[in-house]
Amino acid sequence: MSYENLSGRTAVVTGAASGIGEAVAVALAEGGARVVLLARRAERLEEVAQKIRAGGGEALAVTADVTDDASVERAAAAVRDAYGRVDLVVNNAGVMLPNPIEDGRVDEWQRMIDTNVLGVLRVIRAFTGDLVATAAEGGTADLVNVSSIGAHAVFPDYAVYGATKAAVTHLSALLRAELGPKDVRVTNVEPGLTETELKDHLDSRELATQLDGMFEAIGSLGAADVADVVAYATSRPRHVNLRQIVVLPTRQA
Repeated sequence: MSYENLSGRTAVVTGAASGIGEAVAVALAEGGARVVLLARRAERLEEVAQKIRAGGGEALAVTADVTDDASVERAAAAVRDAYGRVDLVVNNAGVMLPNPIEDGRVDEWQRMIDTNVLGVLRVIRAFTGDLVATAAEGGTADLVNVSSIGAHAVFPDYAVYGATKAAVTHLSALLRAELGPKDVRVTNVEPGLTETELKDHLDSRELATQLDGMFEAIGSLGAADVADVVAYATSRPRHVNLRQIVVLPTRQA
């Protein structure tokens, strides 16, 4: 599918080695953007980049860990060396580690906060200057944060994950108030049940079985469905901001 207003743009997508991130990178490249793929898995990133190139797109794989300040800064420098200024950023990297709060798994809490919240902030810090400068010159500038329906929906044992995603959703609203007057669009996307690697991170057989049951009863989105939403939102005319998008399987309440 082609989208207006993506041709010639430079996009950075985090968590681009698989799932929603990979699908978003592919969709943006199909729309004509040159895409920088950021994630920790170098070999897998290069596979995605090669797939984009095989389809006629332009892609650069940059290994980065959003939980590490220096790693993100090095990645940002590599992006600018290769492509110059960035005008489209998709914060997609995330981790979901549900467990009962009484288990007190501080290591998991820290990992989710470092990735889902601080990781988003590190990427924002690295590229916001580019977005503001692009908009000031009359270009289209987009910041997209991929949150989750878990920011609003209440699921037992997902308290910390849901809290991190609620933080992303509210952060997006606050950033729109800060960056919108500078003509930088901020879009928050909240997917519902989506077929990605996130569910493979569960180490509780009970929670894994419960989640599998939800997928079977409700159905799920594909990563490409969410990518389509991101590509559509970022391809609107620069004066149109789709600020908050909830995308669910039809049967999900």
